[in-house]
Amino acid sequence: MAAIAIPAGAAQAFAQDESTSSFYPLSCSPLSRSPFLAQLSLSPNSAPKYSSVVPSANQFAQVRRKSSVSAHARPVIRPPTQAVPREAPLPAIHSGAIIDNFRAALDTIDMDDCEAHGENAFFVADLAEVYRQHVRWMRELGHRVQPFFAVKSNPDPYVLHLMAALGMGFDCASQPEISAVLGLPGPVSPSRIIYANPCKAASFIRNAAKCGVDTMTFDNADELAKVKKYHPNARMVLRILTDDSSSLCRLGLKFGAPLSEVRGLLKRAKQLDVNVVGISFHCGSGCKDPSLFGDAIRRARWAFDVGAEEGFDFDLLDIGGGFEDDNFEQIAAVLREAIDAHFPLDAQGKGVKVIAEPGRYYVCRAFELATNIIARRAAREGTNDDASMLELAGVDDEEAKPVTMYYINDGVYSSFNSTMFDHQVVHPHVLTLAGDFHDGPVLSQDADFEECSIWGPTCDSIDCVQPKAVLPTNLIEVGDWLRWDNMGAYTICAASQFNGFRRSDVRYTIDAKGEPGLEAKIRALLDA
Repeated sequence: MAAIAIPAGAAQAFAQDESTSSFYPLSCSPLSRSPFLAQLSLSPNSAPKYSSVVPSANQFAQVRRKSSVSAHARPVIRPPTQAVPREAPLPAIHSGAIIDNFRAALDTIDMDDCEAHGENAFFVADLAEVYRQHVRWMRELGHRVQPFFAVKSNPDPYVLHLMAALGMGFDCASQPEISAVLGLPGPVSPSRIIYANPCKAASFIRNAAKCGVDTMTFDNADELAKVKKYHPNARMVLRILTDDSSSLCRLGLKFGAPLSEVRGLLKRAKQLDVNVVGISFHCGSGCKDPSLFGDAIRRARWAFDVGAEEGFDFDLLDIGGGFEDDNFEQIAAVLREAIDAHFPLDAQGKGVKVIAEPGRYYVCRAFELATNIIARRAAREGTNDDASMLELAGVDDEEAKPVTMYYINDGVYSSFNSTMFDHQVVHPHVLTLAGDFHDGPVLSQDADFEECSIWGPTCDSIDCVQPKAVLPTNLIEVGDWLRWDNMGAYTICAASQFNGFRRSDVRYTIDAKGEPGLEAKIRALLDA
C-alpha cells in the first residue's frame, strides 16, 4: 500500500505568519506551554483540563499588582502563587491497532487486586486516524478550503498538537480554548484562530484583543457595540442563518442573523466604524443533507453582494462545520461546485479566502472507549418493574418485557453525555467474555442473544447509556469489558465528575495500518 501523503504544496499554501508580538499577557504567553507539557507528563493518559494550560487567577492578580502598586502604597496581602511546573517529556505514544492497545491495557489490570479506580473506563486514541482524515480533507477540499479545527469537539492535547503541526487553524469559542491553542508547542500564531462565537462575554473580548486574536463572528447589533468598545481593531465576520433542518444539532435555533437583518447590521457596523471582513454560516452539527451546503453558499454570495453595496470589501468566507465522516465526499463535491460558481478565483488564482470549522469529522473515529461491567441485575420474569425503568429512561414501549440491566463505569454524566446532548446513538461491542479477550467475531451465528439495557455508574436514574442493546445471553459476567466506537467527538470535552466518578483516561497509539513511514512522519510532527 502506498504511503499517504498530503498533496504537494497544499499544506504550504495555508502556512501562516508564525511571528508573535513582543508582549503577551500571561493568559496568552508561550510560557503556558510549560504547564501544558507538564500536565501531560504528570498524568499522561488523562483527558485534558483547561486549567492545566490557563494561568490561575492568582497569577493574573500578581502581574496586575506589580504594575500598579507604588513603593509607598499600602502593602497588599497576596495569596500564595502556584508554582509553574517545569517542562517534561511528552508521555509515550504506543504503536499498533486500537484493539491491540485495548488488550495491552487490560493485561495490566488485576480485577481482583487493583486499587480504587484501577479498573476505570479508558479511551484508546489513534492519532494516525486524525492524520488520515486530514489527508482526506486536503485531497477533497485542500485546494480552496482551509480547515480550522473546532476545539470544542475534542480539546485533547495530542490532537491539538498534531493539528497545529499540520498547519491547521483553530475555531475557538471561549477564552480558555484560545489560551489552550496559544499555549501549544510551536507556538501558534493568533492569526490562525477564529473566535467563532457570535455572543461573547466582554472580558473574553478584551482578552482576545490582548492575545492578538482579531477575527471573530457576530450576528447582532449589541455584539458590534461590545466589540467596538473592547476590541476596536477586530476583524468581524457576520454569521448568517441557513437551513440546518437535516442536522443532528440545529445551531440555527440559537445563532445566525436572518437574511432580512443583514443589511441593517452592516449599516450599523458602518456607523460604528467596525471592520466587517466576511460572512460565515453553519449548517448544523452532523449535517445529513449535502445540498444544504450549496444553498448556504448561495445565501453567503447574496450577503457578500449586500456588503459591497454598503461599502465593505469582504475577503473571508467561513463555511462552518457539520461535516460527517460517512458523507464527506458528497459534501465536498457540493462545496467545490458551489464555491467555484459563486466565489471563483481570478486569472492570477486569487480570490476570497475560504475556511471551515470541522470538528467531529476529524476526531470521531479516532477514539474508542472501553468500559467495565461493574454490576448486573438479571431479568425478572412476572414483573414489569424493568419495563417501568425503561420508560423512565425514555423508552416508550408498553409491551417492554423484563430485560437484564448491566451497569458500567462510565455514563451520561461523563463520556456518554453525547447521547443526551449530541444525539449520538451508541452500540456496545464485546471486548471480553468471562474474562477472555476477543478481537474478532466472538460467537457463532446461531448463538443466543438477549435484549438488555446498559446504565452508567451514578445514582441518577437518568444515567442510561443504552435502553435497548443486544448482548450474548448468559455469557457476559460482572468484570467483563465492552467496547464503544466513534467516541472521539463531544465526549471527553463535556464529561463531568458527578458523584465523584473520574473522567475516563486516554491511551494513545499510532496505527500505520501497514503504510510505510506513516508512524515516523506523525511522530516527527509531534516532536517538532
